[in-house]
Amino acid sequence: MLPPARPRKLAKVPFVELADGRLQGVVSSGSDIGRVYVSSVAVGTYAFSCSTNNNRPCGGARGMFCNHIQALITESVLQYGAVRVARYLRVEVAGEELDAQAIAWGMSGTHPAQADSAAAAQVFSRFLRHLAYLELAPTTAPLPEMQWFPASRAVP
Repeated sequence: MLPPARPRKLAKVPFVELADGRLQGVVSSGSDIGRVYVSSVAVGTYAFSCSTNNNRPCGGARGMFCNHIQALITESVLQYGAVRVARYLRVEVAGEELDAQAIAWGMSGTHPAQADSAAAAQVFSRFLRHLAYLELAPTTAPLPEMQWFPASRAVP
């Protein structure tokens, strides 16, 4: 496990991952505390998807990246570092300082298409599973479903 490139605040983008051939995650709504958006950008093609947790399409994702996807890219750079995100998404940025804005510009210059939001349910489900771990009482006892993680030290 790699430590985050830089600390980030979880209020705006509580969940971000580089998985399943996509940069994907959950982004909080700026207007409704009970609403979140599941956003993703595909590796290589940069096809994107953004919809609410109730599968309603994002009104801002019409032919270009919406604010939710922009926030997802920004937070992924904080979490993983700009080089790793650009390499994963296969974004080539020449002659510029590599940051979230340069990565977004590198992808938007290819006129990305909107992707099918079929993966949104899986991403949201994974996010909810991560939230369930926050509800557990602190313990040093092993969790059976997490035993596949490599341990940094032996547990007695």
